[in-house]
Amino acid sequence: METLLLKIKIAVLWIFMAVAMSASMVLWFMRPGAIDEIMSGTMEGLRINTGLLLFFSLFWLIPLAMAFLSVTLKDVVNRKANIILGIIFTVFYIGHLFMHLIKGPLTILIVLMCVLMILLPALIFWYAWKWPKQKV
Repeated sequence: METLLLKIKIAVLWIFMAVAMSASMVLWFMRPGAIDEIMSGTMEGLRINTGLLLFFSLFWLIPLAMAFLSVTLKDVVNRKANIILGIIFTVFYIGHLFMHLIKGPLTILIVLMCVLMILLPALIFWYAWKWPKQKV
């Protein structure tokens, strides 16, 4: 029972990440000049192309897939996958925050979303790391 509850907690955190990513993108689109920037073919200084769109789509699809896999994978594989992806997403979003710091002044919205997007995968990593020992 303890493992099932842990799997559900991790799955909910993955879903929360996907929803937070969606909210972050919607809020980004609402900022002044965002639509003009997209219409010019760039987004935060990056050229919009198939590769960039694929990259962004993975940041929605991986958390959603992991939400499902977190309740269906066997415990050993589940733990390892959540540790690895938790680290990868945490490091990526720390880098994302530093990118915003380099670009200039931070708004409260950017700080809030960046901290949230760092905290969620860090919690996933933490729960996976603390996974109960398996009885043989």
